[in-house]
Amino acid sequence: MPDRLRRCAEAVFGGGLLIAGALTLAFAQTPPSPAEQSRYTGLLAAAARGDAAEIQRLVAGGASPDDRDDHQRTPLHVATFARRHEAMRALAAAGGDPNALERDRYDIVTIAAVAGDVPTLEVALAVGASARNVTSRYDGTALIAAAHLGHGDVVRTLIRAGAPLDHVNNLGWTAVIESIVLGDGGPRHTETLRALLDAGANPNLADRSGQTPVALARARGYEPMVRLLQQAGGR
Repeated sequence: MPDRLRRCAEAVFGGGLLIAGALTLAFAQTPPSPAEQSRYTGLLAAAARGDAAEIQRLVAGGASPDDRDDHQRTPLHVATFARRHEAMRALAAAGGDPNALERDRYDIVTIAAVAGDVPTLEVALAVGASARNVTSRYDGTALIAAAHLGHGDVVRTLIRAGAPLDHVNNLGWTAVIESIVLGDGGPRHTETLRALLDAGANPNLADRSGQTPVALARARGYEPMVRLLQQAGGR
């Protein structure tokens, strides 16, 4: 099990790893496999290759820029997973929905955020994708996903794009809380927390059990995080 999934299971279920397997599929994004890509035709194939000229030709001939594969990915999802920036621009210019969700409820902003891919994230935002979208089976945001992975540059990019700082997902966690309970207390997650607090994230929004971010960080021995939170008014 990936380490971040193990930490999530432990944080939610107090170490009840029998339930953790059920979380794996829920947390994992699913890029197109080589087998899926081999079956692609039309815009999906052109998006995977990054062929912007072919995208323009196909759309001019009547192809829908919001075609879907079996996982409900649009060509924009496919191009984003593949980091095909010109294809992303061509698809959005042709009318592709930059805020569409695939089967697991991921949009292109969250795909780029989870990948820690700032250049692709910037393209997604430039073509009209919103940093405010509620995504994933956990009703989260790209900011929450980036915070729990410790992607500080992504977090700062999303903050500049207007991501909601204090959104609470259906686990009862904010980006601040996820940077703590799903982080490792190291430099990356500490700097991620700093970016959130510097932007004005609330340091006192508690989890469902009433534990504040300060209490959560202190319980894990993350003293640099405790200090940051207290400096921001955390109790």
